[in-house]
Amino acid sequence: MRRRILAAVAAIALTAGLAACSGQNDDLANLYREGNTQGFISSDGRVETIPADKRGEALSFSGTSVDGSTISSDDFAGDVVVLNFWYAACGPCRAEAPVLEETFQDTKAGGAQFLGVNIYDGPEQATSFDETYGITYPSILARGDVDLKLAFADWTSLQAAPTTLVVDREGRVAARLFGQLPDATTLRDLVEDTLAETP
Repeated sequence: MRRRILAAVAAIALTAGLAACSGQNDDLANLYREGNTQGFISSDGRVETIPADKRGEALSFSGTSVDGSTISSDDFAGDVVVLNFWYAACGPCRAEAPVLEETFQDTKAGGAQFLGVNIYDGPEQATSFDETYGITYPSILARGDVDLKLAFADWTSLQAAPTTLVVDREGRVAARLFGQLPDATTLRDLVEDTLAETP
């Protein structure tokens, strides 16, 4: 009976898709933490690092941020950037939000930039998520933006959330994390290693 209830809750949340965040007692995040992943399109927690000589072309993208401004890859020229693909009704995205913000705070003084790529939501839902979880870095909105989705197609399926990319100073993907971040240490180490590279 409990399993049916949990599955129904997850299905309703995903059907609604854009439900507002519900605060610290977050039902979706709690369901995910308890092992109920039904309905979530996610990955297995693998971390892939890419040697500098195998990173290929620089990412090139442009999108509309939550506040309506335009953010592009040009804004991050010469910076190490963490790109996190997420949406508000995604349980593991909610569970990892504090880890992302903590890592951002820990690494921004060293020159790291963070940018969310919201794959489903409009500005209202994304803003609510940011306020609920204390996210201080910006996000761009991919819903309905085919060009933005295509810009990342070689590196992540926008159906697989969360996914996190660490991008080097030349705009190339240096590391890829599949699924929910396990802890702040893993991402921080990847960011710091990339910051330490000589361009």
